[in-house]
Amino acid sequence: MTIDIKDIPGELSKLTMMMGRRPDSPHEDSEGHFAGLGSFNGAAINVGGFQGGGCWERHSRGEELVHILDGETDLEVMQAEGPITVRMKKGSFYVVPPGVWHRFNSEKGVTLFAATPQPTDHFYGDDPREEG
Repeated sequence: MTIDIKDIPGELSKLTMMMGRRPDSPHEDSEGHFAGLGSFNGAAINVGGFQGGGCWERHSRGEELVHILDGETDLEVMQAEGPITVRMKKGSFYVVPPGVWHRFNSEKGVTLFAATPQPTDHFYGDDPREEG
């Protein structure tokens, strides 16, 4: 058995902050800004940072763990009656329930650690409830 310890600060030092992230930013634009560290129970383990916002996403096969390492971000979570937004700051974490649409927007920049179940569904419009 090989013990593979991951050095999160070391991995982050190889990356740059993705500036101006938009909901329609191509996946290729995240190269050099996020690093895959492995997997855990069917979830991809990633670290990285961005400024701006992403599209709506959901993960039907499990919970997503998001831990804020630095900076802050608004987390928008869609509920039946509409979205709610909460601020996540350095040191906070949230477990997104399976199948819940959510997205992030960071005005000043955020660095995070995430365990994201695969696959991920994306929605590029304003209201993912239209998707079902």
